[in-house]
Amino acid sequence: MITDFIIKNGTVVDPSSGMYGRYDVMGSDGKITAIYPNTMDKSAPNEIRVIDAEGCIVTPGLIDIHTHVFPQRAVIGIEADQIGVNQGVTTLVDAGSAGADTFAPFVAEVVEKSTTRVLSWLNIANAGLCGSHSELADLTGINTAYTAEVIRQNPLIRGVKVRMSSSVLGASGLKPLEIAKQVAKEVQLPVMVHVGNGPPALGNILDLLEEGDVVTHAFHGKKGGIFNEELELIPQAEKALSRKVLFDVGHGTDSFSFQTLKVAKAAGVNPYTISTDLYGKNYRGPVYSLATTMSKFLTLGYSLQEVVAAVTVAPAKVLGLQDSLGVLAVGRSADISILKIVEGEFRFVDSVKNCLVGQQLLRPKYTIRLGKVWKCI
Repeated sequence: MITDFIIKNGTVVDPSSGMYGRYDVMGSDGKITAIYPNTMDKSAPNEIRVIDAEGCIVTPGLIDIHTHVFPQRAVIGIEADQIGVNQGVTTLVDAGSAGADTFAPFVAEVVEKSTTRVLSWLNIANAGLCGSHSELADLTGINTAYTAEVIRQNPLIRGVKVRMSSSVLGASGLKPLEIAKQVAKEVQLPVMVHVGNGPPALGNILDLLEEGDVVTHAFHGKKGGIFNEELELIPQAEKALSRKVLFDVGHGTDSFSFQTLKVAKAAGVNPYTISTDLYGKNYRGPVYSLATTMSKFLTLGYSLQEVVAAVTVAPAKVLGLQDSLGVLAVGRSADISILKIVEGEFRFVDSVKNCLVGQQLLRPKYTIRLGKVWKCI
């Protein structure tokens, strides 16, 4: 595997630094060694791999903050590299497939065997999604002291995941979220809260969240979402946003609506992070990849810089890793994504089978992870 490289002729898009334009990027020994305007004449030594990024954007390594990549034990999972380095993504965060009881095998079977960097939102339920998918209906499956200890021992864990929809909770109500918040405060990490069909009511869930907590599936098309029947933002959502609670996309099979997003955009309520909720069932549609999900947001009227920020610097901040991820800078790890901008007519579908036609598709071309170059499938 060639580790020394120069990326030439691409358009660098790095919202963290404001860099946007034609730059070449050099790397060696897993680090970025130089970034300079493309107009400068710099020839590359013969032993350095030249990557032609003409017609492509060059970004900090993409981060997908909501995925499920534990197929060995959690039925809904998918192989990490299949949706990671093979699709232009350097970092995946598994959203609760593993809990405290199943985290050790998750590390052995996923983290250590994947080229893609894999992090975790640890499920508040001990088994995670490796048993019943109603994992919070029986609260005896939660051990707060044990969960907190597992988190302290594993810096791969970046927060606590709790699924707050009726099919998961049974009669448990708000209690699992209250427990998750207790653990999160103890270990000083955020919670990621899955929202969907009530009960409990979304407003009651939002009232328990604080700065830095993440609401995933925030733009679903189900009843009881962030907008009422008059398409007004519910007061609890407005207050949560003012407290700097963060709204994440979490596209998934059933959890993203173009119409909800259009209403939100018109109201000035934009996703802080764009994520996929990719797993085996939705890999072949409607989600496909993080790049396809990004393309949907371009079609919805977001700028390229806004979309790239929502999959680089923003998730890096959520994870508390902004000092190591989400930026292109000399001396930083050479984690880089290269995506070709394909012009044409493309049909995009959301989770409720609504269709949009766009003129641009972002197609992953190369992934550079710790300086090593992979050509995307």
